[in-house]
Amino acid sequence: MNQKAIKFLACGFGLGLAPVAPGTFGTLAGVPICLLCSSLSWFWRLLVVLALTVLSIYVSGRAEEIYQKKDDQRIVIDEIIGLQVTMLPVTVTAFHLFAGFILFRIFDILKPFPLKKIQNLPGGWGVVMDDVGAGVYAGALLFLFYWLKIV
Repeated sequence: MNQKAIKFLACGFGLGLAPVAPGTFGTLAGVPICLLCSSLSWFWRLLVVLALTVLSIYVSGRAEEIYQKKDDQRIVIDEIIGLQVTMLPVTVTAFHLFAGFILFRIFDILKPFPLKKIQNLPGGWGVVMDDVGAGVYAGALLFLFYWLKIV
């Protein structure tokens, strides 16, 4: 993949270039992907998320080399995949997507244990896997809220 394609994907189709809150804008890039996959069965959604995770690790690692900075704020493909992970345990509805978005952003910003440590993994692994972890936390809480009929 050439540098232009890596930057385009890593920056969430340009949303990661926002001058403020690039992670939040990057997460927004995950919304249409979530909606596109919403009609798929859970198994196929899982396969898409796994494939996107592998792509994200590769792209993030290459983007770090290009930008010559660890987890540069312009790299938001990890937020895109984090939102996809968040939404896996529930049916994709407008309300679930809104709640999942908020929960994911909270966990991504706070980085509860052990997410800060995961961030230290080398290359794209560290960039992506802490967001996958934030997605797991957010998805678990979203599922709990769904199961308790809160959302």
